[in-house]
Amino acid sequence: MARAGLTPERLTRAGAELADEVGFEQVTVSALARRFDVKVASLYSHLRSSRDLKTRIALLALEELADRAVGALAGRAGKDALAALANVYRDYAREHPGRYAAAQFRLDPKTAAASAGVRHAQLTRAILRGYDLAEPDQTHAVRLLGSVFHGYVTLELGGGFSHSAPDTDETWSRILDALDATLRNWPAPSAS
Repeated sequence: MARAGLTPERLTRAGAELADEVGFEQVTVSALARRFDVKVASLYSHLRSSRDLKTRIALLALEELADRAVGALAGRAGKDALAALANVYRDYAREHPGRYAAAQFRLDPKTAAASAGVRHAQLTRAILRGYDLAEPDQTHAVRLLGSVFHGYVTLELGGGFSHSAPDTDETWSRILDALDATLRNWPAPSAS
C-alpha cells in the first residue's frame, strides 16, 4: 500500500531539494526513501527507478528554468535579452546547483521532445532573431551560447575561478559583451 501523502510530484520535489543539497549524482530512490524514513520498496509504487526519479527532476528543472527565462525576457531585445537569458541560467545554477545539473541530464528523444527543453531552444532562437542570423548560423549560435553559459557556470560552481582576480562578475559581464559583439558580427562561413 502506498504511504499516505507520497506522490510522484512530492517525491520529485524532494528529490530536487536533495539534489541541491548533496549533488544530482547522489540522488537515488534509496536516498529519497531515507529522507522520508520509508522502505525503498514503498517508493516503487510512485517511481520506476532512480533513472525515472532523475528524469523527473530534470523535467522539473527544465520547466523552472524556462519559466524564469520567459519572465526575464519579456520586453527585452538584443544584448539586453542575451544578458537576461544568460543571467537566468547563472542565477538558477547558483541557487539550485543540483537542479541545474539535472537540467543537463540526458533524456531519451521522446521525453526530450515533450520537455521544456524545447522552450529553451525557442527562447534562445527568439533572442537570435534580433541578430538577424539565418540557418545554419542560428543553430551554430544556439550551440555557442549554450556552451559558453554552461561552461562558465560549471567552472564557476566548481571553484575554477575562485583563486584569481578579476572578480567573476566582471568576467561574466565581459563575456556577455563578447558574445553580443560576436553575434552582431557573425563570421561568414570559411571556404573549404
